[in-house]
Amino acid sequence: MVGRSVKRFAGETPIGRKRRARKMAKVLAETHPDAHCELDFTNPLELAVATILSAQTTDVRVNLVTPTLFKRYLTAADYAAADRAEMEELLRPTGFFRAKTDSLIKLGQALVEKYDGVLPAKLDDLVALPGIGRKTANVILGNAFDVPGITVDTHFRRLTNRFGWVQEEDPVKIEFQVAELIEKRDWTMLSHRVIFHGRRVCHARKPACGACTLAAMCPSYGTGPTEAAAAAKLLKGPRARELAIAAGVDPDLVPAAAVIAPDVP
Repeated sequence: MVGRSVKRFAGETPIGRKRRARKMAKVLAETHPDAHCELDFTNPLELAVATILSAQTTDVRVNLVTPTLFKRYLTAADYAAADRAEMEELLRPTGFFRAKTDSLIKLGQALVEKYDGVLPAKLDDLVALPGIGRKTANVILGNAFDVPGITVDTHFRRLTNRFGWVQEEDPVKIEFQVAELIEKRDWTMLSHRVIFHGRRVCHARKPACGACTLAAMCPSYGTGPTEAAAAAKLLKGPRARELAIAAGVDPDLVPAAAVIAPDVP
């Protein structure tokens, strides 16, 4: 099944790939109207902190920690002057808490020294700050400053390769190649929608191919089960039954447990 799907797109031209990518992006927008940044924040600094904490853990776990953290540390100066042991204890549930504490303290110090405590809104400035790489910078730009950015996390990397948009593992190269396919104004929301699709439909080990709205346009169709009943059992998230309906699958095939299944990192 996968082989047949791949062969369908074997002779695809660059313009054909761009047209298909944009059609898939449109379907993703229809499939995941609830896609959004799942980290809770009220200002750019909070988003930067939450994104740093999200490494190697879930957004849900980060959101359990940040309310207390944000009450304790309101400004960059607060992070710069933080007691290391106290912050480590707060961050312990997120994992790698010592390294994350170090990043947040150094981030606060750099912001105070270079930017009067204000987070900059330019990519080059952001990636020069402690704890912030391109992925984190694009999250901040797109969601705190409304500057379009493509966030290449593990889901985005996996799905763009499966979609045949790229044949690449390097996150920066993926970012640039997808930027050539999709209109700039759509970059931030595309990132959220692809990530939602990766968490809820196109799973790493066994994607729900038979219950996917992108099936007809995907070279990797058949990587997971194509039979509706088997595929529907793989859908996850609060809209699992709606995802089944969108793919033309009986929503009653979706197990009740799938609707409350936690998102994976």
